[in-house]
Amino acid sequence: MTRPTGRALRLTVLIGENDTWHHRPLYSEVVHRARAAGLAGASVFRGVEGFGASSLVHTTRLLSLSEDLPVAIVIVDTEERVRAFVPQLDELVTEGLVVLDECEVVRRAGRTPGSGA
Repeated sequence: MTRPTGRALRLTVLIGENDTWHHRPLYSEVVHRARAAGLAGASVFRGVEGFGASSLVHTTRLLSLSEDLPVAIVIVDTEERVRAFVPQLDELVTEGLVVLDECEVVRRAGRTPGSGA
């Protein structure tokens, strides 16, 4: 797996936390497929408040609306790798938003496997 530096492409998938793929959280399926595809990394962020196509605001502030909060899956890698992965999302994301934008990786640091750090 290569670690990108310099020009890269950011893939952001915006879905609801209750969205599923074969009885599994959709965000988890996307992350596992990204790993299987050899992408550099993927992170899932749970939103505090948001709305989508339905215009219904979901928020943590009201118990009755705290279900199905927004979730963002963010993946950054080379343009070639990210674009090769996007077709898998056609199958998975039936409701939501998929966004690509150019970015620049200015620093990439992380643990090395087996370092224990």
